[in-house]
Amino acid sequence: MKDLPLKLKQILVVRNDRFGEFILNIPALRALKESFPGCRLSCVVDPATSELAGCVPYIDRVISWKSGKRHSFLEKVSLIHWIRKNRFDAAVMLNPSKEFNFFSWAGGVPYRAGYDHKAAYLLTHKIKDDKYLGLKHEVEYNLDLVALLGAGTQDKSLTLKVESGIIDKLLDNYAVPKGGRLIAVHPWASDKRKLWPQESFLALCRLLAQKSGFTTLIIGSLDNQTQSAGVFGGLGSGVRDLTGKTSLKELAALLKKSALLISADSGPMHLACAVGTPVVALFRNDLPGKTSGRWGPWPKERSRVIERDDLARITPDEVMAAVEEMLKR
Repeated sequence: MKDLPLKLKQILVVRNDRFGEFILNIPALRALKESFPGCRLSCVVDPATSELAGCVPYIDRVISWKSGKRHSFLEKVSLIHWIRKNRFDAAVMLNPSKEFNFFSWAGGVPYRAGYDHKAAYLLTHKIKDDKYLGLKHEVEYNLDLVALLGAGTQDKSLTLKVESGIIDKLLDNYAVPKGGRLIAVHPWASDKRKLWPQESFLALCRLLAQKSGFTTLIIGSLDNQTQSAGVFGGLGSGVRDLTGKTSLKELAALLKKSALLISADSGPMHLACAVGTPVVALFRNDLPGKTSGRWGPWPKERSRVIERDDLARITPDEVMAAVEEMLKR
């Protein structure tokens, strides 16, 4: 490995996969800022995450680049030229990226850190990628990677700067009672194996509707909107379906206003943690590398995880008991 300089001024950081994974890099970004005072962090993210990335106080500049897209030759050359022009001292690929290993090398970045696969010969500093084993939380894996550049922090919390008031107009439009307490429910997951049965979520929403003083908000992406209307559309005045109605920044504000989020393993679960909202999370514990040990709410102490090898074995009454317990804290 090349010996690192004592001071890094310009650092390129790449994490352009899904927004939930991006959020779990916030402590690593803080570590870079604390370890190299005055440094400028330029962060490459998925275009859908750009607005949210602007809410991270440690990022100085956001660059959009979609992973997996077939970018044109001109786009690639322009990006390499941009990297070279900005004279980055170091680059860290927080998600394994063959193309950014190449881009940072071709762009003349002298110190390049990442995982030991996907063209790792282009890196100057690398670490074994054993995350699939799930031996520690993703936050800790990300901190291990920036430690290759000499970065560290004692503060491992998630932090987003979001004003909760940006969601008020939407809540007014859906006649959400002012002053009432909100419980958010996210019944979706990108991996179908992580889904609690929809009939169980439906039964839970009926239990929540009986809880005086609370309004239940169903949340999700635009892709879930039609399905959500069909499943949760007839639950009555105590439930509002906001699926597909918010941007990520608005969703963060909505979760900040909520007393609690109930969710499968998903991006909104991490978003809730980043704005200080406790979570009741439902996890399978039989999927190597995908258990709550690696992907659960962070920090662990502020939330409650219910785990089974078969999510259908988790009952609505069990989840409701966890909700009652969390609301008393």
